[in-house]
Amino acid sequence: MMKPSPNTPSGSRATLEQVVHIPAGTAVIEGALALPPAPAGLVLFAHGSGSSRHSPRNNYVARVLQQRGLGTLLLDLLTPEEDQDMRTRFDIPLLTERLLAATRWVRAQPAMQASPLGYFGASTGAAAALMAAATLGPQVQAVVSRGGRPDLAGRAQLAQLQCPVLLLVGGRDEEVLALNRLAAAQMRCPHEIVVIPGATHLFEEAGTLEAVAQCAADWFVQYLAGPAT
Repeated sequence: MMKPSPNTPSGSRATLEQVVHIPAGTAVIEGALALPPAPAGLVLFAHGSGSSRHSPRNNYVARVLQQRGLGTLLLDLLTPEEDQDMRTRFDIPLLTERLLAATRWVRAQPAMQASPLGYFGASTGAAAALMAAATLGPQVQAVVSRGGRPDLAGRAQLAQLQCPVLLLVGGRDEEVLALNRLAAAQMRCPHEIVVIPGATHLFEEAGTLEAVAQCAADWFVQYLAGPAT
């Protein structure tokens, strides 16, 4: 049963929110699904190592996307037990398979079968988002990476990407910025690196997370809700 969001302004149509349970092989993963009225698309969130669907940063970005008319699905790609193991946190193929399982689940839901899809990945979750997008080809319309490790997706997968990719990196996150530039050089799809001035890896500095959210929203609205080309 979906419930209206308590953050919905008075007089507006409510964003409906629901905790969902998604079969993924022998595991069941959880997600937080939010659907504004007549969503223009759906963005699946792949979190980084040690994070979860309760991440305040990704929840903030999700709310901004919802305000722009997009649905969001924040996922726990690992079970609580798996998340205790550092090796599992960095198991990119496992994270990718879980994201693919969540995508298949979305496509099996009548209300979301025809929704344009995007992925938002953070840290190691960005590598899983890119690998899943490379696997699904035209089924995914856009990917955004926040402080991600796209290099962990591998050269072959990066070269296979078809959808537009936005890489958001903090200006003071120098090592990750260098890795993003190396990964971008392997991409043949439309892509862009946006450096957020003054931001470190977690975008904790004033105004930096807001910049991330606006850039991500603009990207997804352009490629999920915009006119087909």
